[in-house]
Parts: sequence; structure tokens; C-alpha cells
Amino acid sequence: MGVLRSFGRHIFSVQRNIVFAQPFRGLAAQECPDQKFDFVLTERKGVEHNIGLIRLNRPKALNALCSGLMHDLCTALDQFDADNTIKVIILTGNHRAFAAGADIKEMCGRSYPSVYGNNFLADWERISGVRKPLVAAVCGFALGGGCELAMMCDIIYASETAKFGQPEIKLGTIPGGGGTQRLIRAMGKSRAMEWILTGDIFSAQEAFAAGLVSRLFPNDLVVPKAIELGEKIAKFSTLATQAAKEAVNSGTFFSF
Repeated sequence: MGVLRSFGRHIFSVQRNIVFAQPFRGLAAQECPDQKFDFVLTERKGVEHNIGLIRLNRPKALNALCSGLMHDLCTALDQFDADNTIKVIILTGNHRAFAAGADIKEMCGRSYPSVYGNNFLADWERISGVRKPLVAAVCGFALGGGCELAMMCDIIYASETAKFGQPEIKLGTIPGGGGTQRLIRAMGKSRAMEWILTGDIFSAQEAFAAGLVSRLFPNDLVVPKAIELGEKIAKFSTLATQAAKEAVNSGTFFSF
């Protein structure tokens, strides 16, 4: 656990890079071929096949975010983001877990210098750079890094039985994927502090009441409703939706 504690002491200095969206880079200009991955599944959804669906696929580990999964996720996101036939991207897991957090077993075998020296958070920074609207369809557990991953999306739809939380404090560290910044902006300081300092797990209803989640649905409807939302957004100008996302994300971090 030593690497987790050392990592926690340093993490705030890199949170800003994870939270801020990358500069707007205009429209994509190509269609990317589908690719098979070890830890994610990709599909094209919607009547016009213009919704990119990415499903985290490490079910035995409750979609724990190992380095291989993060690499596959970022590659899939990059491909959909660069594909001009895809207008909206949906990220989901399975009924048991969206993502139950970072892969603690993988982290415990590493020293702090190896974690930091290998730019452990590079993949998280890549997610922040996705230009297209990104919707999280959350069922089951979204804990630790899984909760942070959901918060990196622009809209969160969740099942009525989903569970959210930032339990890192119980391991002697803090949320490392931008959670300390995004959580306070989603629900205010007092609630964010309660979540982070207690490490408690909260229900979907509590997450909805706090403003973290946009809508709740029965388990089987979460992904279909997210696709329905994606199709609605996809009808609008791609330039406008990307620019709107950039403006909202930038405005979140400045006072006027």
C-alpha cells in the first residue's frame, strides 16, 4: 500500500491536467475501421449507426481499471473521436459494474518511482481530450476510478440500483483521476467532502439528488436510453456540439 500513499501525496499537482479539457480541434475528417480489443467491446448503435458504444469488458474483475483496459479504452475513444461518422460516444460496463475502481493488485506491485515515472495518468489525460459528447451509462458499481471515469463523461445516466463512491481514503490515498475537482463541482463542497473523507458508498438515488447523475432508469433501460439521448444529440451540428462541450467544460473552471 506504500505506493498508494506516496501517490496520494503527489496526486493533486496533476489533477488540473486531468480535469481541464483539451483545446477544441475542429471536426474529425475520417472514418476509422472497427478494431477488436482485449478489454473493451465496441459497437455502432442507432438508426444511422452514428453512436459509438464502448463496453468495458473485464467482468471477472468487475471492470477494474488495469493498465490494459485503460489503454484499450483510450484507443477506442480516440478511434471513435476521429471517425466523422460517429457523433456521440457512450461508455458502459455490465449489470454488475460500470467499473469498480483501479486495479489495486496491479498497483500494489509497483514502486512509487515506477508509477510516476511511467506517467501513470497519461491515459486519463487522453480521456479529457475527447471532443465529442461522451455519455456514461452506469449499472452496478462505479467506485473510485470508476466513479471518476463516469464523471469524465459529459452526461451520466444510471440504473436505479447503481452504486457510487470514492473509497480511496480507506486505502490511505485520495481520488487520483480528477475526482477531487469534479466531485465538488458536481455537488458542492460539503457533499463532496463527505464522499471523499468517509469513503462511503452511495445509492443511485443519492447521486441523483446530489446532481452527479442526470437520470435514473431500470437496469435494462440504461443503455437504450443513453443511445436514445445520443441519437437526439446527433441530429445537431457536430461543430456546435463539440464547441458547446468545450465551452461548458472551460467555463466550469473559471469565475466571471
